[in-house]
Amino acid sequence: MAIGLSGLCLVHCLATAILLGMLSAAGGFLGSPLIHETGLGLAMIVGAFALGRGIIEHGFMMPSAVGSLGLGVMGGALTLPHNGSEALTTVIGVGILALGHQLNSIAAD
Repeated sequence: MAIGLSGLCLVHCLATAILLGMLSAAGGFLGSPLIHETGLGLAMIVGAFALGRGIIEHGFMMPSAVGSLGLGVMGGALTLPHNGSEALTTVIGVGILALGHQLNSIAAD
């Protein structure tokens, strides 16, 4: 589920960049800081649950550390200007978070 939500975040970031170029009215809504802050909040809740559960079940902290780094990069992206650097940094953070979830999945096997 967490990897799927990370993927949805990636789709949102890419779709926003495309829509900003095509439809300024729709882009204004999708580029709203409220949407990004809400999405990050949800990612942190799901990430904390999934990665924390992995520590408890597997006793392996690396997935949680990697996932937390990804969430931190995503959070840091909110402080960047909306000139493309925010979207790129968010996509990098999503990728790091997805790697943390993948490591958690591997640890389960």
